Amino acid sequence: MKYRDLSGNEYNKNTFQDRLLNKIYSSPLGRAIIKPLTYDTVSYIAGVFLSSKLSRILIKTFIKSNNIDMSLYERGNLFSDNNKNLNDKYYGYSSYNDFFTRKIKASERVIGNGEIISPCDGKVSCYTISDNTELKIKNSVYSVSSILKSKPLSEKFKGGYAIVIRLSVDDYHRYCYCTNGKKSPNRHIRGFLHTVNPAAFETTKVFKENTREYCLIKTGKDIVVQMEVGALMVGRISNNNKSSCTVDKGEEKGYFEFGGSTIVLLLQKGRKLCHNFLKNTEEGFETIIKQGENIAD
Repeated sequence: MKYRDLSGNEYNKNTFQDRLLNKIYSSPLGRAIIKPLTYDTVSYIAGVFLSSKLSRILIKTFIKSNNIDMSLYERGNLFSDNNKNLNDKYYGYSSYNDFFTRKIKASERVIGNGEIISPCDGKVSCYTISDNTELKIKNSVYSVSSILKSKPLSEKFKGGYAIVIRLSVDDYHRYCYCTNGKKSPNRHIRGFLHTVNPAAFETTKVFKENTREYCLIKTGKDIVVQMEVGALMVGRISNNNKSSCTVDKGEEKGYFEFGGSTIVLLLQKGRKLCHNFLKNTEEGFETIIKQGENIAD
């Protein structure tokens, strides 16, 4: 995997997860084996275990294998200042999912002054939405209308941008609203739970098939779509408020439970990108970004 940060520094990194998923999705046998894991029932069963006290045994190994700096995060609710919990080896988390959805310290994520910010940590791919409202992701073509399940709505984004932010398992999995405005009720689209790793893109229409949920945010000048896409072994997209309300940029919107996942932003024509997202994508790089960093004005 090739990455650039917002300063233009380049990185080339293939994790164990990347290599494993590439092998699975590149072979007919691998795709056949993983197919049952994409259904809600299997994800639900895995979710029950990962929300149990027994799953805490996975926490320390995950922290070590992904080099996570736990000093950046708040302790779990089980941690307190009494002596018996001061050295809690599980950092006070009641389950693996409690750990996975941990909150980061507010000082570690500064909200930028751009009109549109990144709602999460992740890796950005960016596309101009063409006249036929299709975008290309790793040699597979997806229409905006199929993602939204609404052709009339997709028409509003012609000439705008599709911002695809991919979260891997080691990323911070809470997300916020990307802008200020009046949000619509959420629309939930039931689907499968494929991985959002690029290894799957060439064989599976991931963003068409995956379970997803989105809302419209009406700003002072246009409409922004913010969509959460579930992925392999993610049992729930947990949004705090599914109804219509006024939201603030940087306000927590929800979180993903265990697994990789993706957030898609659709911006209307006229927005100005704050960084070289388009150029990086065209040259085969994902752009590393943190929650709160500027996306567009």
